[in-house]
Amino acid sequence: MVQNSEAPTIAISPQEQREISEIYAKLRAAEAKLIGPDGRTEVLPNNLYSFLLRLLADLRAGNSITILQSKHQLTTIEASKILGMSRQFLVTLLEKGEIPFHQVGTHRRMYVRDVIAYKAKRDSARRDTLNQLAKREFAKGDYDKVPDDFHPGK
Repeated sequence: MVQNSEAPTIAISPQEQREISEIYAKLRAAEAKLIGPDGRTEVLPNNLYSFLLRLLADLRAGNSITILQSKHQLTTIEASKILGMSRQFLVTLLEKGEIPFHQVGTHRRMYVRDVIAYKAKRDSARRDTLNQLAKREFAKGDYDKVPDDFHPGK
């Protein structure tokens, strides 16, 4: 018997339970396929199918999607746009050795994997800092207080 807290209980016969189990097993064993306009069929590996489902979910949610190979090279302008900083600030980071780069002639180039890794590290550090600030404010009892900008010190 299958029960759902929102719907009335419905009795399912053992025969129907077996049929449901068989259908479920067939669905789980089925391979995802891509069918082209010419009718040609390609079987998709599970990891590619999962990736495409995630991609579609992001697109439906209105998120923008960019697909790049990890060896794709970026100019300083492209990398600075991804990181949300000025090109000159990025060049300073490159010169400090914070992001790996190489020269192509006189131009600096970075691999997209290195730029994304730096962005993830930076974002993680920012989250950690904000969490520490929030914990200190909470410990002092100031976390839920709103400052009075018109009467400093009160």
